Amino acid sequence: MKRNLIILLITLLLESVITLFISRALSIRFIEIMFFAGVVFTALSVWFSGSGGMVTRFIDITTSARTGLLTKREEFHFRPNYVALGSAIFLLIGLVLFVLLLTNVISPA
Repeated sequence: MKRNLIILLITLLLESVITLFISRALSIRFIEIMFFAGVVFTALSVWFSGSGGMVTRFIDITTSARTGLLTKREEFHFRPNYVALGSAIFLLIGLVLFVLLLTNVISPA
């Protein structure tokens, strides 16, 4: 459990640092870009946490075309992990801050 919590916290820290660098490079406030960065991080973590997706189907089709052997079709299966959970938490925090920014609860710069 302790290892999983460390993975979750490292994920949140890395995503925050990457978002901070992007916000500094684009001269945008951190909270303005946090939601959109969270969407990208969550999509990437779900993409790499799953099996049987588009890439697997492409490899199966290519192998079948080259060898003539038919492979068993593998459906998409998401394997939840703490990196994906950390990305989802980052996304939700970014969503809350973005909504507060849009409703002028957090003052625009």
